[in-house]
Amino acid sequence: MKTSAARAPEETRRRILKAAFGEFYRNGFQGGSLNRIVEEAGTTKGALFHHFEGKNDLGYAVVQEVIQPHIKALWFEPLANSIDPIADLKRTVRQFVKDEQANGRLVQGCPLNNLAQELSPLDEGFRKRIEGVYTAWRESLEAAFARGIKAGKVRKNISPRNVAAFVVAALAGIIGTAKNAQSEELLKQSGEGLFDYLDSLQP
Repeated sequence: MKTSAARAPEETRRRILKAAFGEFYRNGFQGGSLNRIVEEAGTTKGALFHHFEGKNDLGYAVVQEVIQPHIKALWFEPLANSIDPIADLKRTVRQFVKDEQANGRLVQGCPLNNLAQELSPLDEGFRKRIEGVYTAWRESLEAAFARGIKAGKVRKNISPRNVAAFVVAALAGIIGTAKNAQSEELLKQSGEGLFDYLDSLQP
């Protein structure tokens, strides 16, 4: 009994974060409603303010505790031990497109990029936390391309750091422009353009 009682606040916080992510993803941070978040979480504003100092603090936690693990699972982990980052990245992108089509999430875009576009010019706390996720993403790709060079799967004369920076920017742009156009065809076309670039990095 004591164990479940001890877990109750933790579970409430988890539900609030999950509801906040959904609310901010659908409506943006500025358009997001704390009333809808507490309703979705099945809790109260008092509970929300017990766990988070305010809306910004809640938003920061969403970036670090929900979006960062989501991006990590989606883009970092498939290449964590890759020695052929070109093939593995293409496979990961194909799976992403397939999942977006199946789940109808194209309309919402990338949660990280959405917040970056909305909040980076307005709030330094958000900008720094979002950049922390992008930096980790670039570093994971840089390491994968460095391993690919050692394994002979990637040309030796490329800069893993520059390639990683370009690929992350390209993916953010591809997802963002497809969201704006509401076009699966554009998502496919731009993805194929990225694949052509990746193929050019082969020895």
